[in-house]
Amino acid sequence: MSALTDASLQKPVTELKGVGAALAAKLDKLGISSIEDLLFHLPARYQDRTRVTPIGAIRRGDEVVVVGQVMLADVVKGQRRALIVRLQDGTGSISLRFFHFNAAQQNQFKNGLWVRCYGEARPGANGLELYHPEYRIVKPDQPLTVEDYLTPVYPLAEGLTQNRMRQLIDLALAQLKNTTVTDWLPSALFPHLPSLKDSLLLLHQPPPDAPVYELQEYKHPSQHRLIMEELIAQQLSLLKLRQQHQAHLAPIFQVSGSLQQQLLDQLPFPLTGAQGRVISEIQRDMALAKPMLRLVQGDVGAGKTLVAAVAALTAIEAGYQVAVMAPTEILAEQHFNNFTQWLTPLGLETAWLAGKLKGKARQKQLDQIANGAAMVVGTHALFQEQVQFQRLGLAIIDEQHRFGVHQRLSLREKGRMGDQYPHQLIMTATPIPRTLAMSAYADLDTSIIDELPPGRTPIETVALADSRRDEVIQRIAHACQQGKQAYWVCTLIEDSETLQCQAAETTFADLQLRLKELQIGLVHGRMKPKEKADIMAQFKANKLQLLVATTVIEVGVDVPNATMMVIENPERLGLSQLHQLRGRVGRGAQQSYCVLLYHTPLSRNGKARISVMRETQDGFCIAEKDLELRGPGEVLGTKQTGLAQMKIADLVRDQYLLEMVNQAANKLIQHYPEHLEPIVERWLGGAEQYAQV
Repeated sequence: MSALTDASLQKPVTELKGVGAALAAKLDKLGISSIEDLLFHLPARYQDRTRVTPIGAIRRGDEVVVVGQVMLADVVKGQRRALIVRLQDGTGSISLRFFHFNAAQQNQFKNGLWVRCYGEARPGANGLELYHPEYRIVKPDQPLTVEDYLTPVYPLAEGLTQNRMRQLIDLALAQLKNTTVTDWLPSALFPHLPSLKDSLLLLHQPPPDAPVYELQEYKHPSQHRLIMEELIAQQLSLLKLRQQHQAHLAPIFQVSGSLQQQLLDQLPFPLTGAQGRVISEIQRDMALAKPMLRLVQGDVGAGKTLVAAVAALTAIEAGYQVAVMAPTEILAEQHFNNFTQWLTPLGLETAWLAGKLKGKARQKQLDQIANGAAMVVGTHALFQEQVQFQRLGLAIIDEQHRFGVHQRLSLREKGRMGDQYPHQLIMTATPIPRTLAMSAYADLDTSIIDELPPGRTPIETVALADSRRDEVIQRIAHACQQGKQAYWVCTLIEDSETLQCQAAETTFADLQLRLKELQIGLVHGRMKPKEKADIMAQFKANKLQLLVATTVIEVGVDVPNATMMVIENPERLGLSQLHQLRGRVGRGAQQSYCVLLYHTPLSRNGKARISVMRETQDGFCIAEKDLELRGPGEVLGTKQTGLAQMKIADLVRDQYLLEMVNQAANKLIQHYPEHLEPIVERWLGGAEQYAQV
């Protein structure tokens, strides 16, 4: 993992006895290639096999070692054929139940023999049972051997067993015991925590008196020691990116603001105080000679796009181009329409580029971009090789977590002019919990638009079982007959876009039959961009009263007359996505409704999500809950690499440590600069997601 720790631990796992190419390949799937990697492959939990429990003292759910004498062994035929072995030890009796067994195994259990076994006690037909316990036959006069340590249970890959993993880690621990390990986290920073070497030894081999509860809850000092170091490594890697970024040059934008004023004069409403504050923060950044890297967070409908437009005009007035990149074609189209509407009256040209634009139409847009179109809007097609900007001064990335960090950086590279880089503005309507932002976006400055435009009426959210679907359809008919419009959203089915689109088509056909008096449209991910755009335009113009859609309408669609949103199977979506969808209604002053049409029975998580949606419309509160329920990998998107695959730290569980982590990272930077690279290398190694930017 690192050439900066003891050399013997850097040796490949194939140096260990019994590890050949086939086993090394299985270990590689777990990210284990060196002896040090094995040491940092930490137990997920522990079993206590250090003492024998009298059978009479066992309670339901206990994981126990028992020693008993075989009373009977018989094959029973119920719903599943099973081998039942009854044991007694003088304090009580218990059954062992095996569903997978052979004749030789059955014949092993002769009456009167003694058996030592380990398993979890569950209620059965005749009292407590151990299902498929680990066992061995023992002699009555044989001393009762138990384990010297709590037994670790490790994460595994296919083809690996717990016993094999324990054997390998025991070999690695033998090397660790004879090695001096450099502590890159100075003891002066955390004098109350054990050393790295002591922590690793204890976590792989906890003594019998180790507090199991503390270990299971990740509250043991040895775990804290490793959690702190891993979080610090994560933080340092992001701060390194920030440092590298700030070492670059950027164009200085100091302008009169005349274009900005022209735009504001044509708007039918004033900016909110929060929009004004965030615009000032952005313009202050862009007046400096180092590249801006600012994240703008704002709840659904807070007016982020207008803030982005004002920022864009600052760059355009200075004689530069602006690129806006969105994750989906539907959102990119919405931005293109908004920017065209705002910039055309100012005499400014907006170019458009998406992956599905082909032939002459595509070439025309490429020429416009190369010839200096002031504003360029598109999807990830913007950083394809053929795209050449004339003078890119500002890159605006919407919904950053849908892109990988490297995609954002490759757009920055496209705009490089000599030693100058474009400024970057990153927007998200998915509020990121503060704790997560501290770790996931430590390389960014953050602005929050925490004020909604006046005149918005809160959305009323109701949850109904899908057995009441008929009532919901009648409610939609009534609303649409009064001149309102509605969405009906069909959610993801088993992660299959094809099945999702089929579900939307089936729902569309059903609603057409049942609501013959309404004009109904359909939008899903497999339609051509032009088809989608046409349907959306008709819906926006009120030529369609009801729009059946998949989650493609999650962001970017703004139809103030739409006052009702039905979300089918909301239990399949994360909270932030539900909040995004709900934000498509309530865009005007009319009372709006969101109906969560769920399928019973609901899981505990499903109930929790629906409950949160009914209780609050605060995006930041919803984001915190979403993080709790789904974890950082899901909330940020899987492409935000590194955060979801930590070895021991967990951003949700360990968020209370993040302030301390930030302080420690800054102290390391100030007082121990030579320790930074080894710490990052030890924990992130070749996977350091920002190392090459």
